[in-house]
Amino acid sequence: MAKYIFVTGGVTSSLGKGIIAASLAKLLQARGLKVTIQKFDPYINVDPGTLNPYEHGECYVTEDGAETDLDLGHYERFLSTPTSQANNVTTGRIYQTVINKERAGDFLGKTVQVVPHITDEIKRRMLLLGKGSQFDIVITEIGGTVGDIESLPFIEAVRQLQWELPEDKVMVIHLTLVPYLKAAKELKTKPTQHSVKMLSETGVHPDVLVCRTEEPLGNDIRRKIALFCNVKQEAVIEAMDASTIYEVPLLMLREKLDIICLKKLNITQYSEPNLEKWKVYLDKLKYPKSKVTIGLIGKYIELQDAYKSILESFIHAGAMNEVKVQVVNVHSEFITEENVQEKLEGLDGLLVAPGFGLRGIEGKIVAVKYAREKKLPFFGICLGMQMAVIEFARNVLGLSDAHSTEMDANTTNPVINMMEEQKKIKMMGGTMRLGAYPCAIQPGSLAEKIYGSTAISERHRHRYEFNSDYLEQFEANGMLATGTNPESGLVEIIEIPTHPFFIGVQYHPELKSSVEYPAPLFVGFVNAAKIYNENKGILHAEQMEESI
Repeated sequence: MAKYIFVTGGVTSSLGKGIIAASLAKLLQARGLKVTIQKFDPYINVDPGTLNPYEHGECYVTEDGAETDLDLGHYERFLSTPTSQANNVTTGRIYQTVINKERAGDFLGKTVQVVPHITDEIKRRMLLLGKGSQFDIVITEIGGTVGDIESLPFIEAVRQLQWELPEDKVMVIHLTLVPYLKAAKELKTKPTQHSVKMLSETGVHPDVLVCRTEEPLGNDIRRKIALFCNVKQEAVIEAMDASTIYEVPLLMLREKLDIICLKKLNITQYSEPNLEKWKVYLDKLKYPKSKVTIGLIGKYIELQDAYKSILESFIHAGAMNEVKVQVVNVHSEFITEENVQEKLEGLDGLLVAPGFGLRGIEGKIVAVKYAREKKLPFFGICLGMQMAVIEFARNVLGLSDAHSTEMDANTTNPVINMMEEQKKIKMMGGTMRLGAYPCAIQPGSLAEKIYGSTAISERHRHRYEFNSDYLEQFEANGMLATGTNPESGLVEIIEIPTHPFFIGVQYHPELKSSVEYPAPLFVGFVNAAKIYNENKGILHAEQMEESI
């Protein structure tokens, strides 16, 4: 039977429960243990698939096609281990399951209540991944903060498991805040004390306190927190702000968080942590040899989490190329033919991001045209690929009204249209083409050079596709379909071979990028931007020489 670590949070949201959970998992994995992480979210949506990115950040998609919380992206990026639908559970999914059972007569004659029926279903899900010998440790992050009404059933389930399971099978880590008041020039422990008191009032007693802080915790502060929060002093962990989230595992190693957990769970068989690859990656990340500037053309740029996996993929690819990738966010809604030069000048590469709906579409098309004509390295993902197809159809093929039927149902040239199997679907949630699908790549193509293979698998999240009725026309004019699904023939990759680097993909390569295995397309794109930047410098030097 696996052992269970629960991570809760208090005082405020966005303290970094997901990063702490992923960092601890990384340390335990580095010691030779089999670890997984799951996230329990208190909202009533069955999954975040229908949530606006402004509401909840990006929707992360797993190999098996589950639309999940973006924290699962952190888990995979740290562990390089795929998650699944079982790794993300919401209040909506819990209630849906219980109500379906009630309708089927499973509780016939009984009054269905939060306790025990909802909490029993939560506990079943919490223990699910730990059954069998697949994992030694299951880390469960509880979304929200202690005291939230919607989180109470999850906290109650943790309380019951603390009581039901043997002492060395379960532990609780509570993440809290120790703010620094500049006026008083001191750290304040009261928010942490109140947070732990609130948690204790629910019957859950934390074994470890991880304290987010801007200033170091001295021994006096640690002793005070330990005394008033009823934990051992060595179990008060300092979590200082880090320059990058990828430093946090090393900070937690220094604080001995993993050792404390191993002792509490009575695990004696483990090795010294092997973090050599991680340290090499951090060195490359911290000490780049050059810099490139990438324009991210999107329509949710006000919220950084809306493109979280893309931004992290740039960090991974930048380290691989030993360059710092500076991402410049450009709102597609405000790009026009008149100002595109001004907005995009000086970039070394252009990425047109995924998205849904009509808003900002024309700006994306204008940006694609700029990259194509200026020979600027271009990378389009999902909707970004579709915009590249529409731009090419309008400005190269001469189909002036070419569009996607998502935005214009009446276009006479639907170069992007709805997938056949999607046309009969009326429900929105979980009904797109989701999860991992194979892709066959043409030998000799840019994609084959980047992947080093003609057979790959990538994750999808879309409802519309390239209209193959136009394929012959596109290829005759220079835009090639170099990657297709081997079963359906669905176009997955488009390229313009006469362009230094122009590639669009229907799938989401950012979802599989991790520290140890950066997404090949991002690595190739950043390398192309690096070459463009270097050539730009040479050209500038030559122009300077000529002027002298």
